Amino acid sequence: MKKKTKILIYPLAIIGVLLMLTSSCYKAGSSFDFNLNSNINPSTIPDTVTDIDGNVYNTVIIGNQVWMKENLRVTHYRNGDPIPNVTDSSNWNTLTTGAYCNYANNPNIIGSYGLLYNWYAVHDTRNISPSGWHAPTDDEWTALLNYLGGYDTAGGQLKEAGNAHWFSPNTGATNSSGFTALPAGCRTYDGSYNERGYYTYWWTSTEYSDNSGAWCRRIDYNFNQVTLIAMLKYYGLSIRCVRDYY
Repeated sequence: MKKKTKILIYPLAIIGVLLMLTSSCYKAGSSFDFNLNSNINPSTIPDTVTDIDGNVYNTVIIGNQVWMKENLRVTHYRNGDPIPNVTDSSNWNTLTTGAYCNYANNPNIIGSYGLLYNWYAVHDTRNISPSGWHAPTDDEWTALLNYLGGYDTAGGQLKEAGNAHWFSPNTGATNSSGFTALPAGCRTYDGSYNERGYYTYWWTSTEYSDNSGAWCRRIDYNFNQVTLIAMLKYYGLSIRCVRDYY
């Protein structure tokens, strides 16, 4: 099957960041085994998972994967070390170590949207995810989208329906997967906050080829697709964890 690719320009990054729309086909050169959880037994999968801070997340089985239904909002690594909360915009884009923030420094929305993290927090060896869980690779995202029929329609199946959180028109949103994606926005190259209500972004654990950035996935309020983006590592994005394979 032939892969369809489109090159766009990312509107928020001055230097220009590469965007690619992934196809519903499996990515060439990938070694991901789609059948790792082929014998998954729903009765053995817990309905919730708890992080080191005591935050409880609902879970959902989608194909052969188990995902959190909510964005991560933990403030400590798995070993108990704190993740720095960097609120000052002028310091955000100079970071080369893990950090988090909440959108516009507003604590009242964390319960709905979770926290935003730079990629260094994803990559830290102390682990940001609860035990038995991890930040997904790009291949794992590809497996999710393929199960839902490809990038063309997966966005609608992942988004929460209606306009309680998403701005209109929230194109194609059905949440038929149970993933319940909300438009958490992001923190950009200058440390400012943008796009809550319009877009949501999730880090993958996969670096971009020149090591200046890492891959993320984006869902839009006015499209049904899921976009693949190479984003600079100091951007602040959401994290949605997937369960380890057993």
